[in-house]
Amino acid sequence: MIIDKYNQRAKKINSLLCVGLDSDFDKLPERFKARKFPQFEFNKWVIEETHEYAAAFKMNSAFFEARGDAGMKELKMTMDYLIKNHPDIFTILDAKRADIGNTNKGYVNAIFDWLGFDAVTLHPYLGKEALLPFLERKNKGCIILCRTSNPGAGELQDLKIVDVGRLQKPFWQIVAEKVSKEWNKNNNCLLVVGATYPEEMQKIRSLVGDMTFLVPGVGPQGGSVAEVMQAGLNSVGLGLIINTSRGIIFAADPKAKAQKLCEEIRKYGIK
Repeated sequence: MIIDKYNQRAKKINSLLCVGLDSDFDKLPERFKARKFPQFEFNKWVIEETHEYAAAFKMNSAFFEARGDAGMKELKMTMDYLIKNHPDIFTILDAKRADIGNTNKGYVNAIFDWLGFDAVTLHPYLGKEALLPFLERKNKGCIILCRTSNPGAGELQDLKIVDVGRLQKPFWQIVAEKVSKEWNKNNNCLLVVGATYPEEMQKIRSLVGDMTFLVPGVGPQGGSVAEVMQAGLNSVGLGLIINTSRGIIFAADPKAKAQKLCEEIRKYGIK
């Protein structure tokens, strides 16, 4: 199972930290903007500053796509660097892809085969049939949006759906149940569950068993490590990929920030 790669890394370094390489060009330090490959050089620096605390690295595709050919080249360079120098670290492309199945085949080839990511974030709205090109890749992770961390998430995710037996459930619960019970045949599904909604996270954990959550929202968005660890750890003391992006990478000392967050995670223990 692809999640074994993440779990092995997490146990090896006693960390559930994911460092988000959201390398917004406008926010890069000037010393990197002057270089030939600014986003790549910045990413490489952050990777070397933080990798000892990182069980995963996540890159948001938008920040690279925004620079066209140059950005996509540097995204590829970053992945090539990670695969060569830190092959045991789990890699995620935050691209939130979703389309009809035929189109998704192109995304699959680009993200998994050309770029070489271990996992990608996906929208569930088009249903299982549309996502089959992703789901059928047994050796890759499909991270399905479930309960996201943004303030407006409830506009759709909290809508009550009439389910079997005329029970009303919020849409995020329907997604959690569908993914865990019907979509996860290859044991390669994960869920996005925001740190800003710990009560919902606890409910989702009770519904999906030991499935792993990608957890955005710790740090600037206000999510609490303590609440996430209490609500989200699975039965083997894992099951969480706790992501922080700008709070680490744009800090004056990314290494110190990563170490501090990692130590906070360790206070609550992983097995």
